[in-house]
Amino acid sequence: MFRKIILPNGLRLITVPQKETKAVTLLILVGTGSKYETKDIMGISHFLEHMFFKGTKKRPTPIKVTEVIDRVGGICNAFTSQDYTGYWAKVDASHFDLALDWVSDIFLNSLLSPKEIEKEKGVVIEEINMYRDTPMRHIEEMWPALLYGDQPAGWDIAGTKESVHSLTRADFLGYMQRQYVVSNTIVCVAGNIDGDKVARKVEQSFRGISDSPFQKRSKVVEHQTAPAVALEFRKTDQTHIAIGSRAWNLFHPQRFTQEVLANILGGMMSSRLFVEVREKLGLAYRISTQSETNPDTGWVVTIAGLKNEFVEKAIKVILKEYKRIAEVKVGPRELNKAKDHLIGEMTLRLESSDEKASFYGFQEILEKRILTPEKVYAKIKEVTAEDVSLLAKEIFRPERLNLAVLGPFQEKTRFEQLLSL
Repeated sequence: MFRKIILPNGLRLITVPQKETKAVTLLILVGTGSKYETKDIMGISHFLEHMFFKGTKKRPTPIKVTEVIDRVGGICNAFTSQDYTGYWAKVDASHFDLALDWVSDIFLNSLLSPKEIEKEKGVVIEEINMYRDTPMRHIEEMWPALLYGDQPAGWDIAGTKESVHSLTRADFLGYMQRQYVVSNTIVCVAGNIDGDKVARKVEQSFRGISDSPFQKRSKVVEHQTAPAVALEFRKTDQTHIAIGSRAWNLFHPQRFTQEVLANILGGMMSSRLFVEVREKLGLAYRISTQSETNPDTGWVVTIAGLKNEFVEKAIKVILKEYKRIAEVKVGPRELNKAKDHLIGEMTLRLESSDEKASFYGFQEILEKRILTPEKVYAKIKEVTAEDVSLLAKEIFRPERLNLAVLGPFQEKTRFEQLLSL
């Protein structure tokens, strides 16, 4: 069972003992990401994540930072999203003290050397280039840009080449002062641990964290009255599409219905769209439907890589399945399969300490409440066929539909017409 406590300095700590493992994961989450940026510092959340690995007072070079965890066979990394940024290390439980010292050191004592900042600009720009040159990844960046346009929710998390070039050490220091503060930070420790000992050690290691006020962000603007299409021309052998609809956010009562709906459509190898588009028609290798629920945004989207000559046919099949799930109630067998798949998949994931840390940590940083796995399973089991049908009718209306296309096409009208059928 997890335990949440608030340390004397206000830092939230979640411990998740797991005696059946020999590993431990330490995860620090800050409730800030690209949605908290302004246009002049686009990409700073992600860039700062990189800089935490470039040297601290105690470990002044990148190699001295990374070899600490390498020497004990551990794993360490970081990640940035629109709503949060995380830093973590997973090690043999006997090396907990080392991992805690490492994580707290990069978090509190990074040097942010101007020389390293200038060097890392090239690295970040190559990361941007890599994702842009990878169609199956780039289509996932086109999707939120289509939905939200020129506002933080629609910007690339990594920023632009121009914004990355313009960032300075003063920008990083100012951003950290506003965002990397105790009121918006949690530490989550999962694995073979003694919770009381962990609490004492974490309190000692993080006593230097800032208690400055946290700067909130502007609201996301949701506006759509007609189907929307984004088209990017590429001379590729395969067309990638993202097609779906705006849907519910993390706090909506139907968020679990949304997960079940997406799973029925394209969350499994025996899901409707996988069977229709890949198995029966042979139009795609990759096809899946995803439900995304964030604090103030959400969507259901199907992503596929298709033969160029069959793109329109595949889009029609996908839209047909969207319509069918809205008009014809899902049968008991298929509904139970989708729910059992979600529960089983989650159960398997939660066998590892890093997944446990993420499961509890993400809930706390985003929702400020935590449901146990059993409570999540119960929420999934409560979803009915009528819930799924009503949700599909609500979100799969023409005026809520969106389509991003990356491939050798230049005429947007033909795709706009498909969404209006």
